This record gives sequence, C-alpha cells and structure tokens, in this order.
Amino acid sequence: MYSLWQLTFYFLKLGTLGFGGPVALVEYMHRDLVVGKKWIAEEDYREGLALAQLAPGPLAAQLAIYLGFVHHGIVGATLTGVTFCLPSFLMVVILGAVYVAFDGLPWMQAVFYGVGASVIGIITLSSYKLSVKNNSKDVWLWVIFFVLAITTFILEKESIILILAGGVLIWVVRNKKVSSSFTILSPFLAQIPAIEFSTLTQIAIFFGTAGAFVFGSGLAIVPFLYGGVVTQYGWLNEQQFIDAVAVAMITPGPVVITVGFIGYLVAGFPGACVAALATFLPCYLFTIIPAPYFKKYGKNPGIKTFVDGITAAAVGAIAGAVLVMGKRTLLDVPSMLIAIATLLMLIRFKKIKEPLVILIAALVGLIIKFFI
Repeated sequence: MYSLWQLTFYFLKLGTLGFGGPVALVEYMHRDLVVGKKWIAEEDYREGLALAQLAPGPLAAQLAIYLGFVHHGIVGATLTGVTFCLPSFLMVVILGAVYVAFDGLPWMQAVFYGVGASVIGIITLSSYKLSVKNNSKDVWLWVIFFVLAITTFILEKESIILILAGGVLIWVVRNKKVSSSFTILSPFLAQIPAIEFSTLTQIAIFFGTAGAFVFGSGLAIVPFLYGGVVTQYGWLNEQQFIDAVAVAMITPGPVVITVGFIGYLVAGFPGACVAALATFLPCYLFTIIPAPYFKKYGKNPGIKTFVDGITAAAVGAIAGAVLVMGKRTLLDVPSMLIAIATLLMLIRFKKIKEPLVILIAALVGLIIKFFI
C-alpha cells in the first residue's frame, strides 16, 4: 500500500513535468499509477475518468483529485489537486510577470510553433493507447468511440448528451432491457452581466462560471474565456489572449491553468490567484461530493456497464479533440513533420521522456522561426 506522501509527490512531479495536455496527462496517470506502480485499480481509474468526464471542469485535474480520494479520502483529494496544479500555476505567474515586464514575448510564438506540433504527436499516441486499452475487442464500445470522435471533430466540442447516451446504450445492450431510468441534467451557460463590481470580484464570478459550467477537457474552455475576457470585459486584446493560450500549451500540468496567466495580466498576482481558485474550486467540489457515492455504487453491475459506455465515449471525445487540435496547429509542412517525428520517436524509443521531446521541439521551433 502506498502512502499519501508518495501519491502527493507523484502528482507534484506530474504537475511539474507532465506535458501534452489532458489527453496525455490522463494516460500518464494510467501508465504510472495503474500499470506501473499498481497503486490504483483499473476499475477505480475507469470510475474516476467517467466521473471527471461527466462533471464540468478540467478533466486531468478532476481525475487527479478522484485518484487522491480513492484511498485517502478528502485529504488525499485536496493534496493531489493542489500539488498537481501548483507547479504550472507558479510557472504561468512567472511568465506573466516576464510578459508584462517586456511588453509581450515574441519568442513565445516560435516556441509554441514547435511545442504545439510536438504535443499533437504526444497526444495522438496517448489517445491510441487509451482507446485500445479501454475498448479492447468490444464492438459496441468501438462504435461509441468512433461516433464521439467524429461528432467532436465536426462540432469542435464535446457533447455531454452523447457521452451519457454512450453509457445508456452499453447498459441497454448488456442488460437487454431497461429497468431503471437515467436523468440527464444539461447546465445552462449564461453570460455574467458586467455590473459594477471590483475587478477581482468580476474575475471571481467570471472564472467561477467557467469552472462550473464548461464541459470538456483542455482547450474546451478557450471559446468561453475568449467571449468574456476579450469580447465582454475587454481585459485582453486578441494577441494577448492568443499568447495566454500559447503559455498554457508550453507549460506542464492542466491546460486550463492559462486562467492564471490571464488573471495576472488583468490584475497582477491577486488576479492570478483569484482566477485559478475560482476556476478549480467548482471542479474540486464536483469531484469530492459525488465521489463517495460513485465509489460505493460504482461496482454495481448495472452502473459498471454504464461507466464502460461513458468511458468509451469519453475516450472517443478525446480522440476527436486531438483531431481538432491537429487541424488548428499543423498548418504547414514543418509543423506536420515535427508532429510525425515526435510520434515516431516515442514509438521507437519507448523509454524517452516527454519533457525531453518537448524541449527539442521548442528548440526546433526557435530555429525555424528565427534562422530559417
């Protein structure tokens, strides 16, 4: 049995060195905690992934919180959540300070060019591993996987209704008949009116809304942030917002930590703290409150089949998100070659660490943009 401090140190390390966004991060957790160290059972991991996908907020952070809860309760959930998010938060705050001091970071776009393309290669391989591991030889799970992958790619967002429908379908197929009902709750996204609040209060309300009502992983929150940060409040201009997204991609840990960078640009260090806390607090509560019930009843045969379908749908949505990110990132031949080279390198050299690949890609991006 592992100790709480061993798990805490693992998530501190993952938050410091875990590049690739939510797709890669959830695969790293499976690879390390389920397959490698065997600290977490496969069923517990699958239940955590399903719950994280069902609830709004950042996928990787919610899964980390749930895995901390599995054997160490609320204390474990709190420590894993904080240590997982803290390193990347400190990094984006430092980058925010440098960004403000030097009035923008021209080199950042060059770094992002290489890193962004490399990340596509990393998450492509991670998505493949997740899908093969989860779906195995079950035809229905693969059907759900491809439906979610295609719809996510076409709509460029994840559909919580289709994800829930995947769980219902597998439940019906395996149980042959319906003997219970499922209630689907669809939250309503509403713009927060720009009434006369202090800037920090506006930041807390806006980012709290983003954390509480935006479904999907990684960059799913970006369109919502753009609508408020650039269009509604005018806190940032277009280029500053693009740079904020780039910062999220070139730093480890959850992509949603870009809210810390945005908060810093708007209101300094207090703004960064308020934005990050307001965004992550809802996902923390949405994980620890239902977790005891989800863990207690998660092994029920009916619920287990529902979770299997949810997980297949979630992995399919992740695969679709990879395609969307690839379409937006791989815009020319050099970026495509970087992504392919990353994928082949990880397949050929299985022991190579992702941070090293990211560093090489960053250097390649700088060389291409400034010297070629």
